[in-house]
Amino acid sequence: MSVLVLQDEIVHYEVLGRGRPLIFLHGWVGSWRYWVPAMQAASASYRAYALDFWGYGESSRNTSLYSLENQTSLLGDFMDQMGVVKSVLVGHGLGAIAALQFACQNPDRVDRLMLTALPGPSQPLPARLRRGSMDDLVDWLLGKSPERQVERTESLRADERALQRALQAVEQLDLASLAFRLQRPCLLVYGQNDPLGEPGTPDLAALLPGHFHQVFFEQSGHFPMLDEPAKFNRLLADFLALNSAESLQQLQLKEEWKRRVR
Repeated sequence: MSVLVLQDEIVHYEVLGRGRPLIFLHGWVGSWRYWVPAMQAASASYRAYALDFWGYGESSRNTSLYSLENQTSLLGDFMDQMGVVKSVLVGHGLGAIAALQFACQNPDRVDRLMLTALPGPSQPLPARLRRGSMDDLVDWLLGKSPERQVERTESLRADERALQRALQAVEQLDLASLAFRLQRPCLLVYGQNDPLGEPGTPDLAALLPGHFHQVFFEQSGHFPMLDEPAKFNRLLADFLALNSAESLQQLQLKEEWKRRVR
């Protein structure tokens, strides 16, 4: 286990591989751990980091640090401590929002973003997410499959107050404004069967700036990286392989992937 001290508190992280930096940010339910398959896939060419937000995983439980602003600034402080000047960001749920906000505030520190399950700008978060216990939310979003027992156990350790503070802030956040302020290429990934809803739509895509692109996983819920890991990791690899002059619009779930992993 790797840790560093920020604001006199413990931040837990893990790292795999060598190369350019890539940072994975977990969601409302979970921790760094569910990123392991994606980290392993990326580590051949990237130095892949995953950290736990305040109140999650092995990071400190200090309620004074649970605001969305603090969770976002944690990313910048982490990069400073690790000597990372600029990074690709891969975020999910809460991590997607923190990554988007950080990129708007620090455009020179972000190369590109891959954001999974980013809430829609006009779609309210379900009441169950705001009112449910962590046990209920883990069952609802992650499921009860024995294959996910490690991720479930890790998720249940989170402080519910960290989740609720983040949700309160998100409800007051203008995500549409953030999206239009973003200057970096951004790939949006959604699971068609996400119980939180399907905020990504073709109509929304038409409104987004040209440096945004959406991809939908037909057989996935809230966790495409776990529901369809082979396809997710292939998409991640293609996303990382694009040079700065190439458009994200060419990124698609190719038919041969679908046939191979079904």
